[in-house]
Amino acid sequence: MNARLIRRRRFVARHHYRRGGWTEERNRAVFRAQVEPHEHRWLVEVHVVGPIDPETGFTTDLARLDEELDAVLSGWDGADLNHVVPEVREGDELPTTESLARWIYHRLDGRLSPPAKLERVGVFESEELGAEYPA
Repeated sequence: MNARLIRRRRFVARHHYRRGGWTEERNRAVFRAQVEPHEHRWLVEVHVVGPIDPETGFTTDLARLDEELDAVLSGWDGADLNHVVPEVREGDELPTTESLARWIYHRLDGRLSPPAKLERVGVFESEELGAEYPA
């Protein structure tokens, strides 16, 4: 039987939605007030699944998980996510909760102590709105 370990990180950061190739009118029609930079108190949840080690009682090496997660989220607290996430900065993605969950998942996947596996990443920009990847 496997167990699920859930690690959470909180931070405050800004973001906004705007497509470079779109007119101001189109950006405002699609993204409305979200075209302006605005701040959230973000929550990231990392779900790790694996057997409980009979010697340690752990599913994974928590220190290693923390190191990897801290490296992925480095520089995000107090930042503008439009500037710190490379794919967003380059205009390839928007900093939506869905995109951020996918982005974090792909950077953590395969970096945890086996046999534990990353199951999913949740990103929440508020108590009312969040996304998980994969679904």
